[in-house]
Amino acid sequence: MTGLPSPHAAAAMLLAFAMFYGFVRGKVAVEIVSLLTIGAIALGLYFFPLPSGTARDGLVLAFEGFGHHALVTICALMIMGRGLVVTGALDPAARALNRIWLFNRQGGLLVTLLAAFGFSMIINDTPVLVLLLPILVQLATKGGMPASKTLIPVNSAILIGGMATTIGTSTNLLVVSIATDLGMPPISVFHYTPIVLAASLVALPYIWLVMPRLLPDNSVVDGRDPRPFHATLRFSAGSASIGKAVGQLRAMLPVSIVLAGDSERLVDTDTRLALCGPQEALEEAAQLTGGALAPVWLLTRLQRESARLRDDLMMVEMAITPDSRLIGNTLQTAGIEDVAILGVHHARRLLGETRIDSADAPMGEGDLLLALGTQNALQGFAQDAGLLIVEGGRDMPRSSKAALALTIMIGAVALASFGLMPIAISALGGAVLMFLTGCVKFERVGRALSAKVIVLVASSIALGKFVLVSGAAAWLGDLLAAGLQYLPPAGILAAIMLFVTALTNFASNATAAAVGTPIAYSLAQSLGLPPEPLVLAVLFGCNLCYATPVAYQTNMMIMSEGNYNFGDYVRTGVPLVVLMVVTLSILLALRYGM
Repeated sequence: MTGLPSPHAAAAMLLAFAMFYGFVRGKVAVEIVSLLTIGAIALGLYFFPLPSGTARDGLVLAFEGFGHHALVTICALMIMGRGLVVTGALDPAARALNRIWLFNRQGGLLVTLLAAFGFSMIINDTPVLVLLLPILVQLATKGGMPASKTLIPVNSAILIGGMATTIGTSTNLLVVSIATDLGMPPISVFHYTPIVLAASLVALPYIWLVMPRLLPDNSVVDGRDPRPFHATLRFSAGSASIGKAVGQLRAMLPVSIVLAGDSERLVDTDTRLALCGPQEALEEAAQLTGGALAPVWLLTRLQRESARLRDDLMMVEMAITPDSRLIGNTLQTAGIEDVAILGVHHARRLLGETRIDSADAPMGEGDLLLALGTQNALQGFAQDAGLLIVEGGRDMPRSSKAALALTIMIGAVALASFGLMPIAISALGGAVLMFLTGCVKFERVGRALSAKVIVLVASSIALGKFVLVSGAAAWLGDLLAAGLQYLPPAGILAAIMLFVTALTNFASNATAAAVGTPIAYSLAQSLGLPPEPLVLAVLFGCNLCYATPVAYQTNMMIMSEGNYNFGDYVRTGVPLVVLMVVTLSILLALRYGM
């Protein structure tokens, strides 16, 4: 019979419960709860060391999470994801998905879920999320569902897909390797895939139709209509729109864009088309048509100047003040040289004066200019022309480096996916290349990283190690083994899966695999059952990490982007865990005739 846990094991379980309670309660910030957990481990093991360790060993255990390869991997992948965003490398994929989402939101989400599931069967879960995360965030700003309603469902689809093959996650490989070392025949890559595919048919409707309804809309809405800017669309000789009719271009544009011109007129290099719409819609119109919102020669010069000065181009809104020299001038007569004016918002329309339908009309007090240039050039232009910068500015994508950033990401993913290099090494190498090639500016790396995620990862690693070395995991395993003999086969499989799932969601996948696999193998021998279904129950349980943000690194990566709290994971993840445990247990029992 299992005795009482040791004092350190009891402390580890109590601390794990306290951490979970703090997260669920939500009264204290996640960062504070994480830091308090690390502090409790450090101080506790310093004054009360483990029987086989010293006070210094306790400090190492508490703080090693900050240098752990998992945290390095997460940060490196965030940096590479930032590189894809700032270079615009994912814009074509985002536009393709955006067309599906705009046609039908539910259909767009289903296509995204199926793509995430399929990719994660052969590619490690984390790179798949890194590739999809910035696309989903962009889609949320362009008419798709809010990111807070899509990221957890897509992450769940990725995790289920990663469960389906032995190469889907490193945890799967760990379970299979331990089981083989214990004497079980090797498991091939797609050996148990049909079981997971059958279970996914049960889980997918919940992920697709129910999960988004359980999640909050955390998007920021200011309640104002976007300002309409008048602009002029120009075309160079290499534009894809040359030879097309204006009516064809009109059909390609976002619904918020108004395009003037005869529908039968054919576009050539001398064509100038007047259009009006919000800032983002104007940018999308230029991308879709291959046109430019400013003279091509000027945009080319600004890009060269930006590259020479190593200073990103920025887009800002500027207001014309009463003493501005631009009042009464048009864009052609104002003598603007060092910046490009992409559009004009005429304030007089709001004051009830004469309607103005052209960017070429004279400018007046209160008008807004959409300006593009380097930071120094924009500030100089504002001072010279008597303008007030009313928007802080937005960095423009470094499109010349888009192909390079995408190549770096694909290379890092491929090296890890084919087992040529650990994901930690390939991701770190990719992040370094992003810096060296200028895809990501080192001084702006803080925008890619989340302090909340960093301390959360570090604290979960420390707690997982404490649960293992204190003997808490072994004590829980012995307790489980003592009661399983009274359950039917499907109940035994479900109990093993739930036990490992609990370890996964509150400690780590590696801890769950290392503790659960030997227990499952020995249980099979003592109960006279085939070991393979019990080992697969462990493997599945290691992947049922939906219920907490600390369960898996992808859970933590979406936390800041979706603005989630701990309760969001519990509310959506616990029903999915129950659904998968019941389904997989029954399927395993049927498959192995238990």
